Amino acid sequence: MSGIRQALRKLWSASDDARMIQQDGRWYTWGEVRSLAEKIDRELMVVHALEGSRIGVVLGNRVESIAALVAVLGNGRTLTTLNPMQPAARVSVDLESSKPDVVLAPEELWMTDEFNSAARNVGIDGFAIDRDLARRCERSGGPAVAADDESSAGPVAIEMFTSGTTGPPKRVPLTWRQLDAAMSAVHGHVGVVAGEREPLTGRVALVTLALVHIGGMWGVLQALTEARPFVLLPRFTVEGWVGAIEEHKPRIASLPPAAMRSVLNADVPAERLASLRAVTAGTTFVSPDLADEFIGRYGIPVLIVYGATEFSGAVAGWTKPMHGKWWSRKRGSVGRAFPGVQLRVVDDEGNVLSTGETGRLEVCSGQTGSGTGDWVRTSDLAHLDADDFLYIDGRADDAILRGGFKVQPEVVANALRSHPAVLDASVFGRADERLGQVPVAVVELVDGQSIGETELKDHVRAHLTAYEVPVAIHAVESLPRSVSLKVDRRRLLELVAELEASTA
Repeated sequence: MSGIRQALRKLWSASDDARMIQQDGRWYTWGEVRSLAEKIDRELMVVHALEGSRIGVVLGNRVESIAALVAVLGNGRTLTTLNPMQPAARVSVDLESSKPDVVLAPEELWMTDEFNSAARNVGIDGFAIDRDLARRCERSGGPAVAADDESSAGPVAIEMFTSGTTGPPKRVPLTWRQLDAAMSAVHGHVGVVAGEREPLTGRVALVTLALVHIGGMWGVLQALTEARPFVLLPRFTVEGWVGAIEEHKPRIASLPPAAMRSVLNADVPAERLASLRAVTAGTTFVSPDLADEFIGRYGIPVLIVYGATEFSGAVAGWTKPMHGKWWSRKRGSVGRAFPGVQLRVVDDEGNVLSTGETGRLEVCSGQTGSGTGDWVRTSDLAHLDADDFLYIDGRADDAILRGGFKVQPEVVANALRSHPAVLDASVFGRADERLGQVPVAVVELVDGQSIGETELKDHVRAHLTAYEVPVAIHAVESLPRSVSLKVDRRRLLELVAELEASTA
């Protein structure tokens, strides 16, 4: 199997007329993408942003981003992702803190004073990219110098944000070795042999998530490595996703939990999804009840996967044969380790725990930053059963310590989700002078439903110990979500503050 960089280079053997990206109903050919990618590459070379240079790209789900990705990664530069879904002020702050050698951004962003000032403050070369390329900012103090990103882990391909759902996002360096190891693990997991097909000739893939999230980035890299054209959704909508399924008839498609609920709520007819043999679901907790509801409605297996940005993607998951054999007995599990991945569960002192015991999950794989035989400890609480199925039991760094008792937010959220009026729930810890922390919950109600706080508290008391019951439960029209469709913790806290201020 060829590596990702080799697959990107192989694109140049494709016909210029080959369909590459479909967006908003229009197909963009490889010739169109190649022309823009080559122009980006030429301009980067003019400013001496050569192999190893760090190129900041405001990475929206649009054709220009794919051209930039091809120009940057295909020529051995490092792609530093900037999130277009943030306000201009936040993108500007991130630009100043990340300090890439060059930045590529839409003209719309360059028109804001904050972004313009940030680029000039950093003193970098900047270009507007909208179907064409235009110089917007010149480097002060001489040409860019290729970054020394060589380390024991190898050269860095992508500097990507984590989701930031529990705090400020962190930018994680992902090496070529990590990405290739992750791609190899995925292909070994599903039995795909890549690199045998002519570029852009395979079955059409569907990219659902935002490119600045590892799930969206992975969708593009996997499609290109497997020589597939793809549909690039600017954002998830039920009609956009279902329409792409109907038109291109993929066998497998990605569907995060929040999107899965949207499809179910829209009561999409089963015949519109008839081509699907499975959907994959990850990015956040996937309720087995939600998975069973989808399976019952459409007869399509839900293949849950588990991974993290730090591992450049998934490290465990379900396959369709595994699902047919084990799901009824292992529902709630996120599957088994991918080929080349080892998993174990340890206590706080690092002692390996027995089967069925909950502790901190550790991962050993070529997908980790070191790429050696080191075990990398995650912030997830988990247990492994006797058949090596992995179960995620919560997050160690989310635990709420209430008067000496630990409260796992996901346990409380699950109790709230079990009420028929609750569509989804999120729980966080609030500082308390007497108890240290107390749990606070926010619930998103099913359309047309209403329920009082007292009734919800009475409901969860039947499922929780007294110290796990939230001190406050707020009902909202919809939970705020990040680009990966996870609940955005920072926006959630802001929302609760507004609700409580208005109530006071």
